[in-house]
Amino acid sequence: MISAEDILHEIQFKAIRSSGSGGQHVNKVSSKVELRFNVIDSSVLNKDHKEKLIRNISERLTKDNAIVLHCDDTRSQHRNKELAIRRLLDILNRGLVDPKKRKPTKVPKSVKLKRLKAKKQRSEKKASRKRPDIE
Repeated sequence: MISAEDILHEIQFKAIRSSGSGGQHVNKVSSKVELRFNVIDSSVLNKDHKEKLIRNISERLTKDNAIVLHCDDTRSQHRNKELAIRRLLDILNRGLVDPKKRKPTKVPKSVKLKRLKAKKQRSEKKASRKRPDIE
């Protein structure tokens, strides 16, 4: 598990004006936070962790293997910074966990028999709706 204290000095922050409506406040305050963390240049992560992160969270990485997060959930820049750090830690910790291998299983015989029995009942019900053959 990676902690915030270890990784905090490697994170780059940028404060930006938040987009969208919001009146005067949004036009004069830079409350949106952009967080950037480069996986390759990190001294906190060892080589194995870096390879595992690149493999597991490749869809979240930029071309230069950096994670970029934006947070403009609240009107407070400090709160947005905390939320962005929390999201980064969540992404990193989930990326370091290996997914469990799937164990293929067979469909139980009782389930197959139950399905066939239901099919037969449905067939008989529909057959009983036909007009009887009178010879």
